[in-house]
Amino acid sequence: MRTVMFGDLPVSAIGLGCMSMTDSYGIADREEAARTLERAVELGVTLFDTANAYGAGENERLVGATLAPYREQVVIATKFGFVHDGKVPRIDGHPDRVADRCSESLDRLGVDTIDLYLLHRPDPEVPIEDTVGAMARLVELGKVRYLGLSEVSSDTLTRAHQTHPISAVQSEYSLWNRDPEKDVLDTCAELGVGFMPFSPLGRAMLTGALTDPEQVTGESDYRATLPRFQGENFDRNLALVSQLEQVAEELQMPPAQLSLAWVLSRGGHIAPIPGTRRRKWLEQNVGAVDVCLSSDTVSTLDRIFDPANVAGGRYALSWMKSADTDADG
Repeated sequence: MRTVMFGDLPVSAIGLGCMSMTDSYGIADREEAARTLERAVELGVTLFDTANAYGAGENERLVGATLAPYREQVVIATKFGFVHDGKVPRIDGHPDRVADRCSESLDRLGVDTIDLYLLHRPDPEVPIEDTVGAMARLVELGKVRYLGLSEVSSDTLTRAHQTHPISAVQSEYSLWNRDPEKDVLDTCAELGVGFMPFSPLGRAMLTGALTDPEQVTGESDYRATLPRFQGENFDRNLALVSQLEQVAEELQMPPAQLSLAWVLSRGGHIAPIPGTRRRKWLEQNVGAVDVCLSSDTVSTLDRIFDPANVAGGRYALSWMKSADTDADG
C-alpha cells in the first residue's frame, strides 16, 4: 500500500470510511462490518475514519473494539462538532466543550490517544482560532496526536493552521462534487496539509449499483433526503454514471475503481476514505491504488462530470452545510 503524508502523519493512500457500518445507509450488519475492518488491516489500510455523531457513538465503539488488536498499525481519525439534542442537529465548536467531547470519544474508542482529531464542521458562532486553540491543548495533554478540519474554506484552513498545524482536511470530493477544486485543494498542497475526500464514490452512485431512486428510500437511508438522489435529479445523474460505466468497461475495471483512481490522480497529498461495510467492495476499492489513468481518460471524466452536468445540491438542510463558501456545493 502506498503511503500519503498528512503533514507529519503517514497514512495509507486509501483509507476506510466507517460511518455506514452502524447507520445512515440502511440496516447495518455489525459482524460483516467487523470482518471488513479486519480485512482492511490485512490489505494494508491504515487510515480509519469515524465520528462521535455516527450511530450515536456506536460507530466509535465498533471501530475501537475491532481495531484494538492492531492499535499500533492503524491511524484512527474521529470527529466532533455535531450535536443531536433536538429535532434538528446543530454544530457546537465552543472551546469549553472540546475537552469533554474528546474524553467521550477516547472512552468509546478504548484508546489513550486519538491519532487524528477533526472538527466535523466549523461553528459559525465561534472563531476557528478559538476552537482549534482548544484542540491544540489536547495535543499538549497527549490526548490527541494530530489535528484536522472538515468542510472548511481556504481562508478558514489558513487561519486555523496559523493557530496550530493542521494535518488533514476532510471534505466531500468526487467526480460529481468538485467544490474543493475552487481553492481549498490547492491550499492544502501549499501548506503541506493532507486532503481526505469523503464520499469519493458519491454515496454509491458512482459505483453503478444504484439504478432506481427506490433503492434509497426509507427512514434508515440518509440518501433519501439528498436532492441528488430524488426524482429527475436521480435520472439525470444516472445518465452520467452510464457514461462512466462505458469508460470503465473500455478500461476493463469496475466504475468504482475508476472513480477512485480519478480522485487519487488529483494530487499526491490525497487519501480518499471510501465507505463500505462489505469486504468484497473494500477489496475492489483498495485495488484503485494500482491504477494509473492516462491524461485522455482523466480529461474524458472531467468532461462527463463537469459540475454543470450534475443535477441537485449535495444537501437539503442548511445545518448540513459548512459556514464556509468553499464547501456549500
